[in-house]
Amino acid sequence: MHTPFQCMKWLSGIGSGFAGNTPELLITVILNHAAGTKRDDDVRTRLADLFHAARVPVEIVACEAADAVGAASLAARSGADAVVAAGGDGTISGVAAALAGSNTSLGVLPLGTFNHFAKDLGIPLDPELAVKTIAGGRMKRVDVGAVNDRIFVNNSSLGVYPDIVWERESLRQRGHRKWEAFAVASARVLRHYRGHRVTITAGESTRSVRTPFLFVGNNEYQVEGLRLGGRTRLDGGQLVAYLAPRVHGRELPKMLAMALVGRASKNHSLESFAARDFQIDMRHGGPVRVALDGEVLLMKTPLRYRVHPLALSVLVP
Repeated sequence: MHTPFQCMKWLSGIGSGFAGNTPELLITVILNHAAGTKRDDDVRTRLADLFHAARVPVEIVACEAADAVGAASLAARSGADAVVAAGGDGTISGVAAALAGSNTSLGVLPLGTFNHFAKDLGIPLDPELAVKTIAGGRMKRVDVGAVNDRIFVNNSSLGVYPDIVWERESLRQRGHRKWEAFAVASARVLRHYRGHRVTITAGESTRSVRTPFLFVGNNEYQVEGLRLGGRTRLDGGQLVAYLAPRVHGRELPKMLAMALVGRASKNHSLESFAARDFQIDMRHGGPVRVALDGEVLLMKTPLRYRVHPLALSVLVP
């Protein structure tokens, strides 16, 4: 259930950077919360104080991450001029999915562990500065990716990473702590991992390959250099797929670790290609685990990837 925490109207004269330059605007904050905890109350109070200091009245809606899409859609339909995602990349991805293709802007309050989307757009990680960015009202349109019509803002992948996450969540449900579960899951999955046989069709080109993992970025990721794993732009109008080569089982953990931090090793460079849309077929033809911005779903094949250029309006510095 979505529980409104605070609801006010936009103060007169605030928000002149938004489209239409209207004197009264509506902003809804979608907060990913730990239901009923003291920390959640502290975060809500802190956010309310920061928006008050910035002279930005808001309605704060606290909900579970899985409900972010529905809460954001309701806010947009109710006339919100901007919907702010307060949480990690998963929350941001859910809110973005609801707003893509519309004129409602996405605001970002990066409260997660990695905050890749915020970093790539130069949005401050400090909550006070992030609120000031939202209050500034400067909009930029960026691309979003989609696989079988499910939106992602950072990346999607299949293979060893979503398999490990799937196993990790199973262990967590049985009482294991997060990092303990990840270590056990990694050991179990990597022990005899053979990878997937995939057939990739992009335009007139088709190829079949066995790979331990395939990573699809919303625009190009840097895989080597000083800025590991980041993107220099999110408006290039393309998806970039990275395929890991087939390696011996004992080499896979090291290669996976390198790939997860965005760096290809000299001996096992990632192969890549760019396209606006492409299709992935699996030899077994059944459902496959697919990661989208960290969330793992079981999806039917074939997997149809495409980019939606400039589909999302984001509030940026």
